[in-house]
Amino acid sequence: MTGFQAAGPGGVGDFGLLSPVSASPLVAALTGDRAVLAAILAVEAGWAAVLEHHDLAPAGSAAVVAHAADASRYALADIARRAQGGGNPVIPLLADLRTQVKALDTSGAGVGAAKAVHTSLTSQDVLDTALMLVARNTVEALIADVKGTTAALARLAERHADTLCVGRSLTQHSLPFTFGLRAAQWFHGLAAAARRLGALELPVQFGGAAGTLAAGTVLTSSSTTDPFTLADSLAAQLGLAAAPAPWHTNRLAVTSLGDAVASVVDALGKIAADVLFLSRPEVAEVAEPRAPGRGVSSAMPQKQNPVLSVLVRSAALQAPGLAAQLHLAAATFNDERPDGAWHTEWPALRQLLALALGAAGHVRELADGLQVFPDGMRRNLDLSGPLLLSEGVSAAVAPLLPAGEAGAAGSNGDGKQQLQAVVDKTLQAPPAEQAATYRRLLREAVPGDRLSDAQLEELLNPASYLGQATEISRRILAAFPDFALTSTEPDRNGDSRG
Repeated sequence: MTGFQAAGPGGVGDFGLLSPVSASPLVAALTGDRAVLAAILAVEAGWAAVLEHHDLAPAGSAAVVAHAADASRYALADIARRAQGGGNPVIPLLADLRTQVKALDTSGAGVGAAKAVHTSLTSQDVLDTALMLVARNTVEALIADVKGTTAALARLAERHADTLCVGRSLTQHSLPFTFGLRAAQWFHGLAAAARRLGALELPVQFGGAAGTLAAGTVLTSSSTTDPFTLADSLAAQLGLAAAPAPWHTNRLAVTSLGDAVASVVDALGKIAADVLFLSRPEVAEVAEPRAPGRGVSSAMPQKQNPVLSVLVRSAALQAPGLAAQLHLAAATFNDERPDGAWHTEWPALRQLLALALGAAGHVRELADGLQVFPDGMRRNLDLSGPLLLSEGVSAAVAPLLPAGEAGAAGSNGDGKQQLQAVVDKTLQAPPAEQAATYRRLLREAVPGDRLSDAQLEELLNPASYLGQATEISRRILAAFPDFALTSTEPDRNGDSRG
C-alpha cells in the first residue's frame, strides 16, 4: 500500500518514500492507516449510538463506545498482523474495541455496551462504510484544493484573454490561439470533473452476514423499528447517503467513485503535461513557481526541473490502472459476499484517493504561481509566420482568384488549388525566407483590385483569426461559477513579460 501512513510500533511504516506525489501530512491524515482505523471505529461508535437511540442497546452504551473509539488507543501494526487471521482488519479491531469498552466503564455498564458493539453487522458492512467515510473526507479536501486551482486558472484566463500564442495539433503549429483560452480549457476539464465527483452519493453499507438483514430482523423483531430504519439512521449519523438495499456485491458505488476521482486526476494530468512541454527551454512560454530546494538536480547545478508537473504526471499515469482495478474487482465479485476480489479494492481505492489529493495540492501551487511569458509565446507564434493563417486566407481569398485551367471560372475549388500551390512553393523556401515568400506569392496570385495590401495584411494578422476564443473562455467560466474567480480574490500569479 502506498501513501504517507502512520508508523507502527518500532517506527515501521510506509511514509511514501517511493510515492512523493502523495507523501504529505494531509494525505496521511485522510487516507493513511490511522485514518482507516479511525473510520472503522467511527462506524462502530455510530452504530452503537443508533442502537441506543432506538432502545436496542443499554442507556449510556453509546458514550462508552465513543470513548473507546479513539484510534490512538490501538496498535496499528499489531492489528494489521492479526488481520491475516480473518482476512480483514475489522475482526481483530473488534476484539480490542470490546476490551476497551469493558475497561472504560467500571460501573458495569461497559459490559452491556460491549454486547452492543457490532451487533447485527458483518465485517464488510463496517469496512465498506468506513471506506466511504475515508472517501468522503478525502473528496472534501480534494475539491477544496481543486477550487483553489480553478480560481487561479480563471484569473489566468481573464488576464490573458488577448495574449497570443500558437495552437498545436499533432505536435505541429496549427492556428493562432490565446493563452487565456488554454487556461480556460484547463479550468473546464478540472471543474467539470470535480463537479461530477462532488455530486456522487457515498452510501452506507448494512446487510449482515449474507446481505439479507437476517440478524437485523431478529434484533428489531420486538421493536417498533426495522433494519432499514436502522441503516438510514446510521447513514444520517455518519453523514453518508442512505442505501435502498445492501450492496455487498453490487460495486457501482465504488467504481463510480473510482471513475470520478480518476477523471479529476486526468484533468490534473492534462495541465501538467502542457506545462511540462511549455516550460522546455526551447519553448519557454511558462515556468513553474520557484521554491527553495525544488527542481534541483543531483548532478547538474544549473537545472530547474518542473517537479510539480512531473509529480502530477506520475499520478496521472497511475490513476487509470487503479480505477481499472476497481472495475476488475467489481466484475469478479462472486456469490453473496466475495472472496479476494473485495480485498483488492481496498489498496486500489485508497491509493487512488491519495494520488488524487497529492496531485491536487501540487497543481494548486502550480496554478497559483505559474509564470507566464507572453514574449516567448509571440516568438513561437512567429516561427510559422503568415503560413499559420493559410486556413483563413484560403476561405477569404479563394473566391477572389481568377479561374485557372483546371476549373471553371470563379470556382472555389480551383481557387483553393491555387492557394495550395502557393503554400507548397512557400514550404520549398528556406525557413527564414518563408514569411516573405508567402506574402509575395499571395500578392502575385491575387489581383490588387480584388484584395488591397491593407486587406492582405489584415488577413495575415494572427489576432484577426481567433474565431470565438474570447467567447468560448467566457462561456466556460460562466458554466462553473462556483469554481471560477471571484472579484474579491487577489491575483497571486507571477507573470513575467520579459
